[in-house]
Amino acid sequence: MKLAIAATLAASAAAFAPSKVAQTSTALNAFESELGAQPPLGFFDPLGLLDDADQERFDRLRYVEIKHGRISQLAFLGQVVTRAGIHLPGSINYAGDSFDSYPNGVAALIGPDSIPTAGLVQLVAFIGLLEIGFMKDVPGTGNEFVGDFRNGALDFGWDTFDEETKLSKRAIELNNGRAAMMGILGLMVHEQLGGSVPIVGEL
Repeated sequence: MKLAIAATLAASAAAFAPSKVAQTSTALNAFESELGAQPPLGFFDPLGLLDDADQERFDRLRYVEIKHGRISQLAFLGQVVTRAGIHLPGSINYAGDSFDSYPNGVAALIGPDSIPTAGLVQLVAFIGLLEIGFMKDVPGTGNEFVGDFRNGALDFGWDTFDEETKLSKRAIELNNGRAAMMGILGLMVHEQLGGSVPIVGEL
C-alpha cells in the first residue's frame, strides 16, 4: 500500500517538473514567415508535419491545403444554394427525375434517396478528369506560386496587381479556404445531428 502511494506521489511530482525545451529546427524557422502564418495563430503546425521538412515538402502541403480549401468553398456555397431551393433545371436521368427531387448535402450521395450509382460514377470520373488534365501546375507557363493554375491561359487581371495586393489576395484565399474546410465539416456533422443552421437553414 505504501509503495503504491509513493509511486503515485512520484508521478504527481513529475508532472510539475520543468520539461525540456524542444529545439526548433532550421527548417521549421524557415516556414514561420511563409504566407498563411498570420494572426491570431501565427505558424500553426500541431501535428508536426513540417518537422525536418524541406521546401519541397512544404510546397506539397501548401498545394494540398489550397486545393482542399477551394473545393470546400465550392462545397459550402453548394450547400447554401441548394438548401435555398436553387437547383439545376431539367432531369438528372433518362427516367425524368428532376435535380430537386433528390435530397441536399451528404444525403444526395449516400442513403436511400441518393442519386443513382451511375450518376456518382460520372461525378467521380469528371473530378478525376479535372484533377489529371486541368487542375495542375504546368511548368514553364509563368505560374508564380504553388496552386497557381493559370498555366498561361487565364489571367482575369492578376498581372495588373502589385506584389502587396497579390500577397493580400493569396492570404485571403488561404484563410477563406481554411474557414470553408471547417464550415463544410461542420455542416456535414450538423446534417447527421439534424436541426437548423443560420443562413443554410434546415438540415
